[in-house]
Amino acid sequence: MKDSAALTDTQREMREDALRGLSAPQKVLSPKWLYDARGSALFERITTLPEYYPTRTEAGILRAHAPYLAGLVPPGGALAELGSGASVKTRTLLDAGAHFGAYVPIDISRDFLFETADDLRLRYPALGIMPVVADFTGPVALPPGVAGKQVVGFFPGSTIGNLPPALARDLLLHARAWPDVGHFILGADLVKDPETLIAAYDDTQGVTAQFIGNLLVRLNDELGADFDVNAFDYEATWNALAARIDMHLVSTRDQTAQMSGQTFEFERDERIHVSAARKYSPDSIEKLAHEAGWKLNRMLTDADEAFAVCVLEAAESIRA
Repeated sequence: MKDSAALTDTQREMREDALRGLSAPQKVLSPKWLYDARGSALFERITTLPEYYPTRTEAGILRAHAPYLAGLVPPGGALAELGSGASVKTRTLLDAGAHFGAYVPIDISRDFLFETADDLRLRYPALGIMPVVADFTGPVALPPGVAGKQVVGFFPGSTIGNLPPALARDLLLHARAWPDVGHFILGADLVKDPETLIAAYDDTQGVTAQFIGNLLVRLNDELGADFDVNAFDYEATWNALAARIDMHLVSTRDQTAQMSGQTFEFERDERIHVSAARKYSPDSIEKLAHEAGWKLNRMLTDADEAFAVCVLEAAESIRA
């Protein structure tokens, strides 16, 4: 068991989340703890897999509409990205945004964030790169260097679908509260046939299984837990009623695990819910935006309408 005094604030929060979730009748672990350095690297691998269409589809939309999307940022303005990761897709907008005054990558994985920021400074030496270490599911304060600049929010990928509806709304509400924010560019995966969806979240190479299972590795390494990571399988299922993919770790036998002085019992086939990937329709995107003080200005899709890059505009009634 790790000494509590030796834990960082982030690790203490992760411990409290895990203890609470594993004590629930239906055991859960929060997906926000998936993204340590190894988890972030595994997710970047997922985005290159043949089954995982969202990344390449969205990248194609961004390339096709880069001048328009970059043009949403006024001269000298700032692009602020939530959950920036390696900022791979963002570079399409940065390449088209020579007029940008600043780029603010926001991510919970500190080391990965700063490594990416250093790489971006080499590639864009004239651009102010201002990384912020933060959990984007809560309020995020933009850095002082952005004060007075017009801001456009950016949340690509399908991460909005990993959040429960209330948290998705809150994320957009928090971004709406940024000073001088005018637009928000949102990536959203669209509802489609279950076979395509399940394949995207349960790849044949098992990378997604490693990504989800890495959460137990992290609890062991950082919090001194003793999960037998080889005694859990990965499972992805389609929940048609909720329009989402559910991702679970499934115990392969009766077993116990200890963490922070507590013992957790698992029956064979008992599941830990780790993540959900909700899929949207044009109507549900418009409803979500409206509830958070935005209006859907434009929805850009690929030819198959598999994915959407949505341009949200700050609602005038809330601006005033």
